[in-house]
Amino acid sequence: MTFVPRMERVMVGRELRSITLGHPLLDGYLEFVGARGAVNTWLATAYDLKVFFEVVGKEPAGVTSVDVFAFLAEQRAPRREKVVRIEDGEAGLSARTIARRLSSVAGLFEYLIVRGDAGVERNPVPRGLAGRRAGQRGRGGVRLVRRPKTLPRVLSPVEVNRLLGALRTDRDRAIVLGMLLSGLRRCEVLGLRLGDVNPGEQRLFVAEGKGGRERVVSVSGRFFEALGAYLQFERPPEAVTDACFVVLKGPRRGLPLSAAGLDEVIDGARGRAGLARMTCHMLRHTCLTRLREDVA
Repeated sequence: MTFVPRMERVMVGRELRSITLGHPLLDGYLEFVGARGAVNTWLATAYDLKVFFEVVGKEPAGVTSVDVFAFLAEQRAPRREKVVRIEDGEAGLSARTIARRLSSVAGLFEYLIVRGDAGVERNPVPRGLAGRRAGQRGRGGVRLVRRPKTLPRVLSPVEVNRLLGALRTDRDRAIVLGMLLSGLRRCEVLGLRLGDVNPGEQRLFVAEGKGGRERVVSVSGRFFEALGAYLQFERPPEAVTDACFVVLKGPRRGLPLSAAGLDEVIDGARGRAGLARMTCHMLRHTCLTRLREDVA
């Protein structure tokens, strides 16, 4: 039977309450994933399953390993002609993205097997291809997707200064300094509330870290100087949200700054500073690299 997923999300304020794909088995699995508390994992899993079943076009019980290999080939197909990434040699999606999607699909079928009422008796996603003959010793094997082990790109001190100089507001400087000086992820710095900031002890409380973990991080006074200037002179007085960083102008003035908005800020500053393409992850890795160098 043909199945076409339709992804729907239910939001209450800024809180994601549910994600569905229009199939009781998939929706049950997404409810299970969502209960574990990692919102980004929940969203990524839902999107991965949506993409998989759009390509396969079958009910979960009808999926075979042949379908998985067909999906793998489709994901590796070039998205643009004659474009191959240097880091992994893939012409289609990145190897990490494909491996994550296969992991999401494999997790779904493990869940269905444990349930016992879905008509699924084996996981159609192979763990890998056998790399040795029967009877031979050893743990040979070939992974379906080879993920490259690459070092993260980081900014030099000169590039950091150029980037900071290209930022136009104290809000943007506070955000970037939060990632550069304390290693905050993009979702963590955007998730900061006014009550999470402790200038007296120069610490931040991160309520929604990766995996739903909470932690307290120390930050340099440079961050609090920029944050104080932003709160005093730039933050719209009509903003009623307790989100620390909000939109400064336009129709969304006073509303929490979104991930897309932050990406636009970083990309604009990067262009004005004459830097190569960069992401928010580079800011965090720059901080962690500096910390390791200081310890060494």
